[in-house]
Order: sequence, then structure tokens, then C-alpha cells
Amino acid sequence: MTARQPDPAPGAEPERGFVVGVFAKGVDGETELAELRELARTAGVAPVGEVVQHRVRPDPRTFVGKGKLTELKEAYADARAEVLLVDEELSPTQQRSLENALEARVVDRTQLILDIFAQHARSAEGKLQVELAQLEYNLPRMRGLWQHLERLGGGVGTRGPGESQLESDRRLARTRVSLVKRRLRDLSAQRATRRKERRGTTAPTIALAGYTNVGKSTLLNALTGAEASVDDRLFETLDPTTRAFEHQGKRYLVTDTVGFIRRLPTQLVEGFAATLEETLVADLVLHVADASLTEERLRGQIDAVQSVLAEIGVDDVPVEFVLNKVDLLDPLARRRITNGFPRSLQISASTGEGLGALKSRVEELFSDRFEDVRLLVPYQEGRALAELYGLGAPIAERRDTAEGVRVRARLPRREIPRFARFLIAEETDAEVSVR
Repeated sequence: MTARQPDPAPGAEPERGFVVGVFAKGVDGETELAELRELARTAGVAPVGEVVQHRVRPDPRTFVGKGKLTELKEAYADARAEVLLVDEELSPTQQRSLENALEARVVDRTQLILDIFAQHARSAEGKLQVELAQLEYNLPRMRGLWQHLERLGGGVGTRGPGESQLESDRRLARTRVSLVKRRLRDLSAQRATRRKERRGTTAPTIALAGYTNVGKSTLLNALTGAEASVDDRLFETLDPTTRAFEHQGKRYLVTDTVGFIRRLPTQLVEGFAATLEETLVADLVLHVADASLTEERLRGQIDAVQSVLAEIGVDDVPVEFVLNKVDLLDPLARRRITNGFPRSLQISASTGEGLGALKSRVEELFSDRFEDVRLLVPYQEGRALAELYGLGAPIAERRDTAEGVRVRARLPRREIPRFARFLIAEETDAEVSVR
């Protein structure tokens, strides 16, 4: 395992990073590397140069070809860079070869993302998930530091337990992986219990999904009055945050989830099941996208999110498409976005534009789940009344009378049989005036 460097102090000079990528012929390297540059800035690294090579596939040993490696060494030295950032997950051999050739620290795409996740994880579960992903990434890359001990043979001064330091480190790392997985299973069980309690309220659950930095946390705050962090950084939200809002007397639960990116590393899809699971158990997924992007980048991000949603099994959950940040568009751009995505909801979470239409769409989607009913609950049936309130505040009107508590409520259809014995016909104006 390699120790993670401490976060730079506020105002400190950012680390100088050199970016390299290998792409197929015809692929625009400048565009492809845009996301890596943004990831670098989020991690506190300033990109100071880049090299792009076009070839069918990366070299299995050195990642870039032999000639391009010579060019990379010169460009890296001229830029006075401190770290090489590679837009791909390197094999241990590729990483070692680049480090030896450049005599520099090499960080691949997965390692960079893991570093950002480590900076942003706040909950105990989030930190454990980051640690697990880092351990699984680093295990096959543990090498070198103790090679001289692995060559120990018999003789004076060499007798001992017979385990090299590298083997010991790997064994300790594997033990730690097992421990972290066990702790995560315990936390997963607790999360399932909390989720069961939430679903027991029968309030519809809505998951916000989308590319990183499209404004999901801002939307969560706008809908629910939460105070989730909304800094302009990739992966600002890692731990699932659930809050509630009410509209037309009905209560809804909204969960903010981790932002997606293209080529999300496998370790992260598996390791961050905590936040991704929220999309699996939701009644509705709001796929939020950034309307201010170019059409090419917007469609690329939409495809990336849809790919991850399919990968984690979000097939039976209805998905509603929401275009955020429309306040940044001029009239012509708005017409283009409307023509390109005619069924989308257009909103601005920061200004509040379109939020009313979004809430109305949500209400419409769940309208068939509820039915207006009138109930007369005798005073001795106080437990039933408590159960009504426990369903997530469905009571629109309550009046105490001589016969008991008269209630007008909007109940989920599946809950109506529980209260069937209390159902009464709707009161007329004459009946009300008599009383």
C-alpha cells in the first residue's frame, strides 16, 4: 500500500501535472483529455502539458510507443512537471516502466479518481468504501521496496520466520480487505434497515442520478431545503443524502447519489454500492444533465450515465430526464435544447426556474398510487390514527367530533385495506352545517 499524500493547504501552490493519453486514430485527443484535466484540477493538480499518441491500442509494456516515450521524457522534463497523469488504468508493468523511464511519480486515471474520492468521503461508510477500493487497486501493485529481503537464503543472520516483508505486507493488506468488507456488510445491513423504515412511510422515493457536477446537490437543496455541499468540484457528493419535500399535501423522499463519469472504474461501481443502491430501490430516477454543455459533450455524458445505470441493474425503475442550468442559455440555445430533447424537463436549480413544473410532473407520475378518502376513527382506535400519521403525513384535514376523529387523507392505494373499516362517504355541505 502507498500512503496517500496530505491535502494541500489552502492557498498552497498546486502540484504540476503532465497529462498523457493514447487513443485510436480519428479520436480528438484534446476533447478526450478534457475530463482528465478537470479531474486533475479537482485533485489539486495544475496540468502544465500533455502528450497524445494515436495507435490501435496502448503498448503493453510502456503504454506509449518507444518513440513517443522519448518525446514524453523530454516534454515532461521541459514542463518541470511533478507527476505524470495517464488517462487510462495502467497495468503494474506499464506503471513501473513509465516510472523508471521518467524517474517520476505516475498516477493513472483510476488512482486519480480514488484520491479525489478519499478527499471527499465524509461518512464512516464512505471512508471504508474508499479504503476498500484503494486496497484492491494497490494489492497487485505492491512491489520493489523489499526486494532485497526476498533474496534471503539460509545462513548466519538470515534465519527467521521465513516470510519476506513484501509477502507480509500483502498478507496484511488482504487481511485488511477482509475486515473492511465485513464492516461494510454490517453497515449495509444497517442501511437496509433504515431504507425499510423509509419505505414503511409509503412516501415515494426519488433518486437523483447524473454526471458529476451537473447540479444534483443544488437541486436537492432547492427541492427540500437541505444544505448539501454544492462546491464546483467533481465528485462533491459521495455519501447518499436523503431529504423530504411536500407538494400538494403529499410527501416525497429525495436521495442525492454520487456523480458518474465516463469509464467509471470497476472498483468504484462495486465499492460505492451504498450510493448507487439508492437508484435501484427508488420509485423514480431523475436523470439530471447539464444543459449548458455543447451538444456533443451533453450526449456523451448522458450515454455514460445510462451505461452505468444499465450496469448496476436500473431497468425496471422509471427514469425522468431533467435538463439543469437552463438559466445559462440564450434564447437560441434554449430552442435547440428543446428541439433536441423534447420530452425533457428544463429547470434551473440555482434560480428555481422550472421547479414547479418538476414537482407537478412528479405528482403526476405518482398520482395513481394515491386515493382521497374520508375516515371516521373512534377515539378508542388511537393506534390506527397514529399509523395514519406514520405513513408520511397523508392527512389533509382532521376534525374532532362526538363520534370520533373525522379525517380527510390521501392514502396510498395499497394501504386502503388496512383502514377499510373506518371509511365513510364524503360529507355534504348540509351535513357539515347541521353540526
